[in-house]
Amino acid sequence: MLINRISMIEAGSIWPHLYKKFPIPRLGVVLLGTILKNHGFDVKIFVEDISEINWSFVESSDLVGISTITSTAPRAYALADLIRKKGIPVIMGGIHPTFMPEEALQHADYVVRGEADLTFISLINYLRKGSPNINDIKGISFKDSLGKIYHNPIPDLIDNLDILPSPDFSLLKGFRSNNIYPISTSRGCPFDCKFCSVIQMFGRRYRFRSVEKTLIDIKMAIKSSNGIIFFVDDNFSAHKGRTKDILKGMIEEKIKARWSAQVRIDVAKDEELLRLMAESGCSTLYVGFESINPQTLKYYNKKQDLNDIVNSIKNIKSAGIHIHGMFVLGADTDDIETIKRTADFAITNGIDTVQFMILTPLPGTPFFFEMQDSGRLIHMDWSRYDGHHVVFKPKMNIEMLQIETIQAMKKFYSWKYIIKNFVNLNFYYALIGLYGKILINKTLKNIGEYLESIHSLSFEKTV
Repeated sequence: MLINRISMIEAGSIWPHLYKKFPIPRLGVVLLGTILKNHGFDVKIFVEDISEINWSFVESSDLVGISTITSTAPRAYALADLIRKKGIPVIMGGIHPTFMPEEALQHADYVVRGEADLTFISLINYLRKGSPNINDIKGISFKDSLGKIYHNPIPDLIDNLDILPSPDFSLLKGFRSNNIYPISTSRGCPFDCKFCSVIQMFGRRYRFRSVEKTLIDIKMAIKSSNGIIFFVDDNFSAHKGRTKDILKGMIEEKIKARWSAQVRIDVAKDEELLRLMAESGCSTLYVGFESINPQTLKYYNKKQDLNDIVNSIKNIKSAGIHIHGMFVLGADTDDIETIKRTADFAITNGIDTVQFMILTPLPGTPFFFEMQDSGRLIHMDWSRYDGHHVVFKPKMNIEMLQIETIQAMKKFYSWKYIIKNFVNLNFYYALIGLYGKILINKTLKNIGEYLESIHSLSFEKTV
């Protein structure tokens, strides 16, 4: 098969939400595009949340790769169906096809499961040259000529992330210098949260790029952006000594950046680490608090308590770093008062921005199998599996969980929040609050239709 031109697509989200205003491309599709370019292919990358797809390039491609998470899967499938009708083969990958490969194969010619950095190019070579044997390519799911499905064993995790190139964002159409530049320094997470799919995808073993390679990636980002960086590691400070070395390198080499990262609350117990973060340009830490309910924290397997959360907020803010607090609502141990108290807690403790997400059973996670096995999944409209919709039967009232979570966001992003930040000249946060208020009010008006639909589904299952 002749393959020269390849399009890589990251499917976009369907439903609006507050953080769609600040899209950050997932690195997987960019990294694969870079690898293909380095092998001599003519490649363009399209991330729908950033820019429109150039269909003239796609339709002239010899092959299209599509990456998707669960909430974008319906859009990804629609794109794949459209492209295959034009006679162009499609390879799908990403976290959702990894755990739902047979579903994805209804829309794609091949599925790449797990880490695709090495297996994707092997599959391309097979399609071009007939070698290596497809049965020897780990992580590939495919159908034979009779329609029988085969799932090759999942590939081994990549031990040394230094073998991967720095992602080339010049391949990503519509990516501009004012976009937030994502950088990955590690994969895997040593923790085991019940609702998280990171471990199932990337393992519990913490693997990382060297400090030297990481600093090179950061310098490349600074050259092609306005210096706003987001470290997309699931836990940037999982290995504190290594994180300190990266930050010291940034300070010593006078790298001017304004950066953010996802962390756990244990980052706040290390005074030196917080100091280095502040000195190296950390503007905001995205902290997975998840809950203020002690029973829910145990249910989520978070291994932290409320005192730890309160102290972490104090310490992080004392270091001059903003906090984006992430909470997950709707566990069996929660009730309506939990949601209301969470909003009050975030306001009282001075958290700068929040994400109140509804607990979502993502495929591949322990929570998904728990809900599936107990018959508590309401539907499998994956587009609603975005953390903003109730998609399982909670112990509390479904409508109340849905509406009170939105109301909690409304209470946080209040006129008081907007005016306070405006008066204090924090225009960025004032604008977030204003945009959030507009979107939340719109969501409250439109959520009734969804609640009606899931109510009818729940009724149908009981008759």
